[in-house]
Amino acid sequence: MRDRTTDLAIETSGLVKIFGKHRAVDGLDLTVPAGTVYGVLGPNGAGKTTAVKMLATLLRPDGGEARVFGHDVLREPDAVRSRVSLTGQYASVDDEMTGVENLVLLGRLLGHKKPAAKDRAMALLEAFGLTEAGGRQVKTYSGGMRRRLDIAASILNTPDLLFLDEPTTGLDPRSRNQVWDIVRIVVAHGTTVLLTTQYLEEADRLAERIAVIDHGKVIAEGTPGELKSSVGSGTVHVRLRDAAQRPEAERVLARELNTRVHLEADPVALTARVSGEDTDAGAERAARALAALAASGIVVDDFSLGQPSLDEAFLALTGAPPGERDRTPTDTPATGQNAQEEAA
Repeated sequence: MRDRTTDLAIETSGLVKIFGKHRAVDGLDLTVPAGTVYGVLGPNGAGKTTAVKMLATLLRPDGGEARVFGHDVLREPDAVRSRVSLTGQYASVDDEMTGVENLVLLGRLLGHKKPAAKDRAMALLEAFGLTEAGGRQVKTYSGGMRRRLDIAASILNTPDLLFLDEPTTGLDPRSRNQVWDIVRIVVAHGTTVLLTTQYLEEADRLAERIAVIDHGKVIAEGTPGELKSSVGSGTVHVRLRDAAQRPEAERVLARELNTRVHLEADPVALTARVSGEDTDAGAERAARALAALAASGIVVDDFSLGQPSLDEAFLALTGAPPGERDRTPTDTPATGQNAQEEAA
């Protein structure tokens, strides 16, 4: 097995992709250790999918360098393809075929003889909880079942690097958790996973390190904990007894914490990030804010200080919650002109 502490699965330097006048990826620098889950977060149009396609040799970079396990994506595309697998945002299996038929066909295309392809298909169906559904047409599957089958198809030949591009989009929470379990199993067997997602909880649960990209560049990188702490030592959550007092509470918190106060959908709730070099300093500022609320005659039913969430860190870094921006050519499927740019 590879030495996970020294090997790099992905290395990019100044990676660029341009569509017309739009710089979809604009000087992207990534360093992804082998044997880990590495998360890539960003709003719609940030460049996530375009970057994945370049790393998987499906799009030709217009500038910079990218290596996968030391192989240059432009000069050694066959070497890269032999070590990677990609599961995109949409299922790649055939709806009219059964689960078994899909996996056996793909196994045969990958060079397995029919008995070996059938054995591998049955083993994967069992591992992913699809044995009973294996004889049914895929069009009868739920969204979660289709996604599990799609990931199974991606690891018929166990890849060194698996790209998961928004793998749980549209899934219910139960199905999403099942996919998370599969990702953990895949990594436990030595595969590196590069995960792009708009579900921040997904990145928080799975990724050892996360890169936040916006406008085609990395704007922050670190562990989930490091990203959370980068936007403040904590977040104050306040619930008032009287909604009529919220405007005054907002003014008091903004003054005492010297930060913008967020008004929640709940008419008696407010939140604000607490700045400070460490947790103790944040707690002291929060205590002073609580005292100032009381001195202003504002009745507080609940007051708490917690670590910022990854959602709050993402919002602070990008200025937009994931999924709010309109899609651009950055994150659309490779069709038409884009498809013609696939690496030879």
